[in-house]
Amino acid sequence: MDLIDDPTPAGNAPEFTVSELSGAVKRSIEGEFSHVRVRGEVGRVSRPRSGHVYLDLKDDRAVLAGVIWKGVAARLMTQPEEGMEVVATGRLTTFPGQSKYQIVIEEIAPAGVGALMAMLEKRKAQLQAEGLFAPERKKPIPYLPEVIGVVTSPSGAVIRDILHRLRDRFPRKVLIWPVAVQGEKCAPEVARAIAGFNALTPGGALPRPDLLIVARGGGSIEDLWGFNEEIVARAAAASAIPLISAVGHETDTTLIDYVADRRAPTPTAAAEMAVPVRRDLMAWTAEQEARLTAALTQGITRRGQRLTDLSRALPRPDTLLDGPRQRLDRASDKLPAALTRLTQAGHVRLTRAAGGLRPSLLAGRIEHQRERLAARAARLDTALARPAGEKRRAFNAVARRLDVARLGEAQARKARDLDALTARFTRAAGAQIRGWQDRLAALDRTRQTLGYTETLKRGYAVVRGDGDVVTSKAAAGRAEALEIEFADGRLALGEGAAKAAPKTSKPKPPTPEQGSLF
Repeated sequence: MDLIDDPTPAGNAPEFTVSELSGAVKRSIEGEFSHVRVRGEVGRVSRPRSGHVYLDLKDDRAVLAGVIWKGVAARLMTQPEEGMEVVATGRLTTFPGQSKYQIVIEEIAPAGVGALMAMLEKRKAQLQAEGLFAPERKKPIPYLPEVIGVVTSPSGAVIRDILHRLRDRFPRKVLIWPVAVQGEKCAPEVARAIAGFNALTPGGALPRPDLLIVARGGGSIEDLWGFNEEIVARAAAASAIPLISAVGHETDTTLIDYVADRRAPTPTAAAEMAVPVRRDLMAWTAEQEARLTAALTQGITRRGQRLTDLSRALPRPDTLLDGPRQRLDRASDKLPAALTRLTQAGHVRLTRAAGGLRPSLLAGRIEHQRERLAARAARLDTALARPAGEKRRAFNAVARRLDVARLGEAQARKARDLDALTARFTRAAGAQIRGWQDRLAALDRTRQTLGYTETLKRGYAVVRGDGDVVTSKAAAGRAEALEIEFADGRLALGEGAAKAAPKTSKPKPPTPEQGSLF
């Protein structure tokens, strides 16, 4: 006898689909671990464009996948970074698409002060490598700023201390930008405040400050952590306005202290750095004025004494004029004799020149010049005749080429060409005008076809109540007078028909929204 395999499975174990089994595992895990806290080191961190954060939590023996949804990630006080030891709070769930379980993180925080300090040192090293702490990029603090911008909480004792110190030393205009100085809103609000002050227009209705003070009182490292955030440090580094950081007490140090142009140990010290003491400045000014007056008086006195000493060595004015007066007298005595000798010498030269001027000599010179002029005139006629003959021959050659008959033929040919072009233009313009007329006629026919008057010819009518188009039975019932427009005229109904008739003397076609045809 042959043996035949039994196709039925052994036993009575139930069958599950993959989805059913994945769902059962998901319900079991979520029911057992609906709320857990996990401590571990942050491994791989991924931030896709969707805004969600995917990361790994690991220890020396296991790895747990985690996800932070976009809304939760935006509210986190501390953003996860690779290598940070954290405590994550959330719920376990599964992802059936990859047969894996993961934790949906609702809150994440560093695991103690040591983790915070390690993250702070890492962030500090990164910013220092970018050159944000370099001394050469720090801007000088203005000696006496006109407007001071203060970024702090408006309700704390810090702002009162700053204003009181400024009032005592040198009153200045102060603009306060209120921010949260601790908590999850601290870092973004402080960064926006620094950028907002820099965006103001100098000399505008709300003037741009000449100096910024970022201030907060003392506290724990967790309270001051907002000023260790990267966005705050980068906003302070990007500020074009000189910035003084006054966060915490003298022993407290945050990242903004390294990036700021000056660091003050306390908010009160920041106000002292911002402005000088007015009384000291006035005393220094008065001292400088007294020194300047004394120096000018001493200089004038010394120069006056020097001038007096030099004047004693100068001779009297009468003595200075004795020599020139004597030389003038001697010259005036010699002048008549010199004029007489000059006149006699001129007379002798004139007599010598007159002796050589005879009429016969002048006549000979004139005749000689006349002969030279006649010879040059004869040569000029010959020289002018040759170019004139050449020009005349060139003119005759050109004149022979100018044939009147050929000019007439060319003119007639151009006239025929012009007539042909005119005819072509006339035909083209006429065709274009006829095309426009045909299009205009077609559009007019389309207008008439689509107009509501053509619809009236097909048996429809327009109902108006009190001069307005009605579209419902209720509107017709409320009207005092009705008017029905047909294709061949209008029919008024009701007692107020005569009164409403003038309003419909020039009807408007009903629109699809407010007209009705029936």
